[in-house]
Amino acid sequence: MTDLYPRLVVAGADKALAFYTAAFGGEVTERFTGPDGNVVHAMVVVDGVKFAVKDADEYDPAPTAGAVPVIVALYVDDPDAVAERMTANGATVVFPVADQEYGERGGRLADPFGHLWMVARPMD
Repeated sequence: MTDLYPRLVVAGADKALAFYTAAFGGEVTERFTGPDGNVVHAMVVVDGVKFAVKDADEYDPAPTAGAVPVIVALYVDDPDAVAERMTANGATVVFPVADQEYGERGGRLADPFGHLWMVARPMD
């Protein structure tokens, strides 16, 4: 394991980013948008601690009362092998591991308990 951080799904990522940077004194170090202009990934760093934010979409709805709106991003040396071990142990593939246009090889899986995991590594 090389890194682990939460990904917060929100309605209005840019407003959330403005709030988190102002409220926590954080800095947005990465920000990627989809063709529709919605934020698909933004990284916030506060005193060396990081978390990601993304706009809600058809795959990841915004939180509702009582919901747990976090996707765990797990960075590993070999996301293909980790995804294979996860599925062998009961996880289901949401998005298969593949080379992503934003410079990572990764995918998303749901563990048998309903938690979503992104397994990825930066592409060399």
